[in-house]
Amino acid sequence: MSKIQHDIQQALSHVKTGDTVLVGGFGLIGAPLTLIDGLTEKDVRDLTIVSNNLGESGKGLGILLNQNKIKKGIGSYFTSNRDVGDKYQRGEIELELLPQGTLAESMRAGGAGIGGYYTTTGVGTDLAKGKEEREIDGVKYILEKAIRADVALIRAHKADTLGNLVYYKTARNFNPLMATAAKTVIVEVDEIVEPGELDPEAVVTPFIYVDVIVKAQQVLTKEGVVSV
Repeated sequence: MSKIQHDIQQALSHVKTGDTVLVGGFGLIGAPLTLIDGLTEKDVRDLTIVSNNLGESGKGLGILLNQNKIKKGIGSYFTSNRDVGDKYQRGEIELELLPQGTLAESMRAGGAGIGGYYTTTGVGTDLAKGKEEREIDGVKYILEKAIRADVALIRAHKADTLGNLVYYKTARNFNPLMATAAKTVIVEVDEIVEPGELDPEAVVTPFIYVDVIVKAQQVLTKEGVVSV
């Protein structure tokens, strides 16, 4: 069966109320803006969003936030969107703050089938509260659990029709890791080519991880987010 889907809502049919969803990008850079926009039109709620941050005010994941579709955010940089702090203060959203390297490693562990790992990052801080602590060779570590999700929404530059992916510059931020750590992976790309047209040495995400491919309808430019 073809992985290419021309209907964005059909592609997003995998996302259900209450799901945990990995969303690629750092702010709006490398974010799957077309898929996020599609979610704004979908009747889902109580989502747990795992992403570096929750977009910007009124942009990207920030729109979903203002629609009250996000129950919990797990990420590293929530202060880029002041609406997140306002909602948290009002008790309208749960937040779990993870150091950026910990966030990335937790998803890598999830994709590798590892249940958790020990790290020194966060030891002795509020981030360690409630987490198992262990001393190894005289050094204190805390246990961080792996992160896996129901769905990953990611952004790549090109895909072949099989689902092999190449990325453009900093869009490799969290997208490749997320592609390994979800039951269903939906990717939006700028261009879809035939098998054999991608340089094998440039492929970062192999086709085996990708379930659905859509063509990007929104891109980030110097002028902001524009439709294409």
